[in-house]
Amino acid sequence: QVQLVESGGGSVQSGGSLRLSCVHSRYISTNDCMGWFRQAPGKERERVGIIGYGGSISYEEPVKGRFHISRDYAANTLYLQMNSLKPEDTAMYYCAANSDSRCSPFPFWGQGTQVTVTS
Repeated sequence: QVQLVESGGGSVQSGGSLRLSCVHSRYISTNDCMGWFRQAPGKERERVGIIGYGGSISYEEPVKGRFHISRDYAANTLYLQMNSLKPEDTAMYYCAANSDSRCSPFPFWGQGTQVTVTS
């Protein structure tokens, strides 16, 4: 059974930075798709970005140029570096993973870590 454990959330002022981590309980292949999602109160969950086949990365428009995804294969860990944070980035952030290159749907999810950005 795959387990994903996120950490690194917290409260930060607008313009600040946070780095989220997601530890995968199994070995991550360079072709396994993983991603970050977020859900704000009263809103639907939305994708933040994904890292897919061969390490290719894509971001959703609201976070482009501010958020950066990386992966440490030795540590089985996915990261989300969040810079220039805005109040509208406030949400529960979730890590998701698949055991192959498909990036939708993701069968494995973490429990989430809360990010709050104050103005």
